[in-house]
Amino acid sequence: MKVVVDRSACQGTGLCVAVAAEVFEIEDDGAAIAHHELVPAEWAQSVREAVSACPVGALRIVED
Repeated sequence: MKVVVDRSACQGTGLCVAVAAEVFEIEDDGAAIAHHELVPAEWAQSVREAVSACPVGALRIVED
């Protein structure tokens, strides 16, 4: 599974970081980044929760 961040849509609410800090970070410009494009299986559930939590739909999952 891969996670993609649409940085132009991201409003920097930080919900993704709150749910999956091992994968996401808010950069100095206020937009999220994913540290790991390819998500290890043990983090898959928290990434799915982060995608669901994003209020602007800036995160999406691409299944392998």
